[in-house]
Amino acid sequence: MSRATSGGTGGGLLVAGTTSDAGKSVVTAGICRWLVRQGVKVAPFKAQNMSLNSFVTQEGAEIGRAQAMQAQAARVEPTALMNPVLLKPGSDRSSQVVLMGKPVGEMSARGYHGGRQEQLLGTVLECLAELRGTYDAVICEGAGSPAEINLRRTDIVNMGIARNARLPVLVVGDIDRGGVFASFFGTVALLSPEDQEFVAGFLVNKFRGDVSLLEPGLDMLKNLTGRRTYGVLPFQHGLGIDEEDGLRVSLRGSVRESEVSAPVGEDILRVAVCAIPLMSNFTDVDALAAEPGVVVRFVDRAEELVDADLVVVPGTRGTVRALEWLRERGLADALARRAAQGRPVLGICGGFQILGEHIEDEVESRAGQVEGLGLLPVRVRFAREKTLTRPVGEALGEPVEGYEIHHGVAQVTGGTPFLDGCRVGEVWGTHWHGSLESDGFRRAFLREVAAAAGRRFVPAADTSFGSLREEQLDRLGDLIEEHADTDALWRLIESGAPTGLPFIPPGAPA
Repeated sequence: MSRATSGGTGGGLLVAGTTSDAGKSVVTAGICRWLVRQGVKVAPFKAQNMSLNSFVTQEGAEIGRAQAMQAQAARVEPTALMNPVLLKPGSDRSSQVVLMGKPVGEMSARGYHGGRQEQLLGTVLECLAELRGTYDAVICEGAGSPAEINLRRTDIVNMGIARNARLPVLVVGDIDRGGVFASFFGTVALLSPEDQEFVAGFLVNKFRGDVSLLEPGLDMLKNLTGRRTYGVLPFQHGLGIDEEDGLRVSLRGSVRESEVSAPVGEDILRVAVCAIPLMSNFTDVDALAAEPGVVVRFVDRAEELVDADLVVVPGTRGTVRALEWLRERGLADALARRAAQGRPVLGICGGFQILGEHIEDEVESRAGQVEGLGLLPVRVRFAREKTLTRPVGEALGEPVEGYEIHHGVAQVTGGTPFLDGCRVGEVWGTHWHGSLESDGFRRAFLREVAAAAGRRFVPAADTSFGSLREEQLDRLGDLIEEHADTDALWRLIESGAPTGLPFIPPGAPA
């Protein structure tokens, strides 16, 4: 049955969390998929995202991959409106600030929270208002915890936006890590009275066992806070969507959390991904992990490359730093030995640049002239303008599409053309992220890898990465539909937080 909001402004909800990685991204995607299946025109939104996993929209804007996947859950095209502020860490203390899909400079954490963040609140609210004027509902995702009391003054992604846009807040807690009741209560109790008015209730995530054993605690939580729990989502393996940061799992979860599907041929194929510093878009290997018989693991030691049939050097926000790290750990020498032996290596974006002969960087690391690994005839110069495109082409006789996010401009001086990069022997390099999601190309590439590795591996003829993603998003929608009080959720989205919610002391410190 179709649901629609009244008036000219769509409904909204902010999904906050007791901690980072509580499940905000997954819950937001699940709610989006549930709503669109009900006939609701819905969009995701995250005011400010800190992530090295990003995506390029059709209009050439860079946004977080999590928001792109949430847009897919909502069955809409992602745009910069859905993630107006993206922070891409370059070190522990500074990040590149991407505003409305375009980089506007590097900034320290102190500088950002010292004033720049507050200046962006107007932009963020304008984007949210535009989305709410277009869609029946906008499901917003918070960041970290709304009870970061040291950052509340400059907050534009949690309670700052909830109060300004008058959004009801649903707090998600990960019960699998323990302490969920204390986390729920403490989150509310550390908010000011004005902020607490918008916290409607809670959602328990990753529960294992008999829900009836949890219910007394949920009743006590309601008595203590005056706020109900809107659902208890069971723990399920491999349910993550594209992650924001860290070495966590998205579709890779099907490899790291559950058994790898049996191979079609006689052999499995082992893929080792170098876990380089500031690794970006590690989701590029999700499509490999989705193939039956392909085992993907992330490695940081040279000896772990020995039995790999394919080594991937992924993207990075710090190409020169990653190059130094590979040399320090002996991985650079291991890659050179592989190349000399005719064993497959694939470099993607920053990894492609690392495999080249020479890097000139006065932009990212400001290291100047740096020698690469010399495995590909490529010279790279970092430009201040960032390349943000959605290329389409052909490779290995198959259509391919992807996206590019990089400052490095590659001059290819030899080898066999491969997408925008080149191939020499069994060393491959390209700036294209996402190319392995093209099913025919991925199968052709894996056949080449298997032949070079001497493996009797056969790619499955019917693996569709796009279909697997849709199935995963439907599973997220099923979780919400089957384990949350969807009627109550819709009332929140349509009408806002209940009135008369009690204040829980002590509240935010003055």
